[in-house]
Amino acid sequence: MQNFAQISAPIPWEEINAVLLDMDGTLLDRHFDDYFWEVHLPEHYSLLHGLSVEEAAQELLARYRQTENSLQWADIEHWSRELKLNIPELKRRISDLIALHPHVPEFLDFCREQGKRLFLVTNAHPRTLAIKLEKAAIGGWFDRLVCAEEVGFAKEEPQFWSRLQEMLGFDPARSLLADDTEKVLRTAEHCGIAFLLHIARPNSRRRPSRSARYASVETFAEFIAAAKKRQWEEKKQI
Repeated sequence: MQNFAQISAPIPWEEINAVLLDMDGTLLDRHFDDYFWEVHLPEHYSLLHGLSVEEAAQELLARYRQTENSLQWADIEHWSRELKLNIPELKRRISDLIALHPHVPEFLDFCREQGKRLFLVTNAHPRTLAIKLEKAAIGGWFDRLVCAEEVGFAKEEPQFWSRLQEMLGFDPARSLLADDTEKVLRTAEHCGIAFLLHIARPNSRRRPSRSARYASVETFAEFIAAAKKRQWEEKKQI
């Protein structure tokens, strides 16, 4: 059996002063995004082009793969032009599916109470971010919200992290990144981000998959419990 990295592998919370958080799959349930790109959009694309939904889904999947790990993938204005569909409007039609993961507000409060700087760092397009924040009012917790378009690179690209550091002035050696995509975590690790947390259940409707490389949680309640346990154990030793 594979030995998975667990949150019990202690992350030294007292050494962290900046917390970088992904949005989709990390703070928000990725069910909305998966449903949109895999079901909702193919249905509308099939009607526009006289295809079956299955044919439309296959054609769109091939198009998605051509833009993976790039800014273009998250650029809904690009997709509106390419597909001749109003992507923001189609997203708004199913915006009731936008939802926070369990324990996200508690985690954001915990970070604030502990004096951490909080940054939202997302590949999402600014118009997508605006739609999400209309339904999940989390913006007020953060020192700054950063879309990859503002940085000029996707999070999977090393240039993203060096430029983000210049923009925000955080110390990579004292920063934590939480993300549901291991490729993003690996890139951030190679760029010097010291503490990395994998979100094992980005989509609440699908089975969790813990990381074999990084400390991994299904919800932030696990992280809070581990951080408080570590703090309590350190106080006992004083």
